[in-house]
Amino acid sequence: MALKKPRFAGSWYPRTGRECERSMKQYDDELQSHLGEHELLSSGIAGGIVPHAGWFFSGKTAYAVFNRIAKRAAESGTVPDLFFVFGMHLAPGGPNYLFMDDGFETPLGAIRLNREAAENLSMQFDMVRETAEDSVSDNTIELQLPFIKHLFPEAEIVTVGVSPDEKAVAIGEAAFEIARELERKPCFIGSTDLTHYGPNYGFTPQGIGKQSVRWVKEQNDREIIESFLRAKPREVIQRALASHNACCSGAAAAAIASVRRGGAEQGFLVDYTTSYDRHPDSSFVGYAGVLY
Repeated sequence: MALKKPRFAGSWYPRTGRECERSMKQYDDELQSHLGEHELLSSGIAGGIVPHAGWFFSGKTAYAVFNRIAKRAAESGTVPDLFFVFGMHLAPGGPNYLFMDDGFETPLGAIRLNREAAENLSMQFDMVRETAEDSVSDNTIELQLPFIKHLFPEAEIVTVGVSPDEKAVAIGEAAFEIARELERKPCFIGSTDLTHYGPNYGFTPQGIGKQSVRWVKEQNDREIIESFLRAKPREVIQRALASHNACCSGAAAAAIASVRRGGAEQGFLVDYTTSYDRHPDSSFVGYAGVLY
């Protein structure tokens, strides 16, 4: 099998399956809240927005979304068997990327590509076709794979790098239609971090200090989170490009477009944090976990 090997295991997240499972057990112990009935009785379309920093900073936030998708699946009896994961740091108007080899190696075992779904998507859009040996080194998707393998061990995957422009919406809607035509039980995940603030990122509109942290948490990040919760894919891209509060807004927009195609009209904020909360510094990043 031609599997893409992990490039961030042992640095951004644990190297071995046992260590990954130990981290996820810790996240389970830390998660206090549970799904409310309003979430369990939603449309049944599974999806979410997750962050992609190292697990030390944002692993619990990302895991919280996958964990709640798994809990909802257990309640409904509909376990996702096909994940579309949208990610990559791309500029507006640039190329989109589609992985087309056998799958991905993770510390917990391989995740296979659903080749039929990927081929169907490639026929509709002009994308750069990645392989196990020729692909962009990108953390946005890889960091989600152990969560998927752990909680949904039989699921297959399609991964797409999505630019923040109008095509993101079309790609997300097409992904939903492909899953429906194949009669699969899909889950749509958009991977993005939020505001990158501070000298390290060349973005300091509120100066340096605690007032900048408050501004990021209460205003800049909150604005993009509200767009996530309203499930407005085009608004997500517009706000991100104007306010620099999401690094992969195309990925988020594609996932939102997918779940909207399935009937979801709003999201639920599962968790929010910043790297400042773990390691106070003049440069920091925001992270949100949203469930649809």
